[in-house]
Amino acid sequence: MQVYTTKKDLLAILKSKKNKELSLGFVPTMGALHKGHISLVQRAFNENELVVVSIFVNPTQFDNEEDLDKYPNTLKQDLDLLEKVSTNIIVFAPTKNDIYNDKIKSESYNFNGLEKVMEGTFRAGHFNGVATIVELLLKTVGPDKAYFGEKDFQQLQIIKRLVTLKDISCQIIGCPIEREPSGLAMSSRNERLSKSTRKKAGFIYETLKTAKIKFGTKSAPIVKEWVFNQFLNSSLFELEYFEITDIDTLTPIAKKQIDIKYRAFIAVYTEEVRLIDNIALN
Repeated sequence: MQVYTTKKDLLAILKSKKNKELSLGFVPTMGALHKGHISLVQRAFNENELVVVSIFVNPTQFDNEEDLDKYPNTLKQDLDLLEKVSTNIIVFAPTKNDIYNDKIKSESYNFNGLEKVMEGTFRAGHFNGVATIVELLLKTVGPDKAYFGEKDFQQLQIIKRLVTLKDISCQIIGCPIEREPSGLAMSSRNERLSKSTRKKAGFIYETLKTAKIKFGTKSAPIVKEWVFNQFLNSSLFELEYFEITDIDTLTPIAKKQIDIKYRAFIAVYTEEVRLIDNIALN
């Protein structure tokens, strides 16, 4: 397993390996890897000759300092997982100062409103931090394709807009959500849940699936009210938001239209852990 901790060393190895005939896939992560991350890496290997995986807990995308402090750091376990996929993965695990050139600060972006709803409403500055690190990583690695999970669907749409905005030559690939046996969307944060709550957290996905069925015959306000009531009746899970939007602009639905694709998004707290999920509705 090749692990590089500086941009200089990473660029040197990529220069020695990359040529016009070899395609380069990239999977950016914050570590604490799970099967969802591994599915992205496996797809990257299926579609490219070279694959880079970054492991970097990005401080600028955390609006809560305590959340940053609690984020798991499991580099050895991460490398062991990656090695099971391939020993040819190029791992980039930089320090904060190396990646940010000693200037750990977010840039400011305008994504035409994509960044202002849902996660943008409840996590101030989050998407500026995400876009800053993704732009830095894409420009450093220079991949042909980069892979992101659809669990963070809003983030995925923003990154697609980012590469257009910044004229970055890279295809952004969205990959399906990987789930635990209970239906809970896989996330590094799940490790902070008790075993009991982790099993019961399948309630979130079950609620989304029922909301999807209801959306087939009911209006969006009725579906939203139903979801709200499900969480009012739960002593374990606290609803932060539930929203139905079109998938392109992420604009909350006003009136259902036949020619528009919709998606439902949810954020929930349990045991002081924040969980997000989403589902396609049509």
